[in-house]
Amino acid sequence: MFEVIVIIAVILAIAVAAVLVLAATKPNTLRVQREVSIKAPAEAIFPLISDFHQWLSWSPYEEKDPAMKRTYGGAERGKGATYAWDGDKNVGSGRMEIVEAASPSRVVIKLDFFKPFEGHNTAEFTMLPQGDGTHVTWLMHGPANFLSRLIQVFINLDNMIGRDFEAGLAKLKKLTEK
Repeated sequence: MFEVIVIIAVILAIAVAAVLVLAATKPNTLRVQREVSIKAPAEAIFPLISDFHQWLSWSPYEEKDPAMKRTYGGAERGKGATYAWDGDKNVGSGRMEIVEAASPSRVVIKLDFFKPFEGHNTAEFTMLPQGDGTHVTWLMHGPANFLSRLIQVFINLDNMIGRDFEAGLAKLKKLTEK
């Protein structure tokens, strides 16, 4: 019986070591990017991104917890505008602040997550003219701490977050192509 326990303990130790080694090999930065072409001018898209009040109409995270508490602060829109949220396990809690708003082509947001895991990233939206429309890019990047890299052993964050970005960009497209 003792030998079986030792074998199980060794197997568990090897499995834990393997997971830790795999986590250590993951990149120490996180980068998720999605793009869409929208048949609308950047001037129609920019206000929906540079005003956090407008995110209710297109952000995929707004519908994940309808009871989520939202707090707006700072400037009404553009540079200095802030948005904090506190919700259920689907959205956690965090804060965003627009640190750059170059109408109608670029919005840069400082993005801080507090729950369920702490994280500090930058989100960037770029809107570039493309024929009769606009090419919109949603990018999030930042450091990946060890916990984040450990999670990436089991979950593909690019796929998970990327699906949300794709849903949000699709809503922006639908709203602005009317």
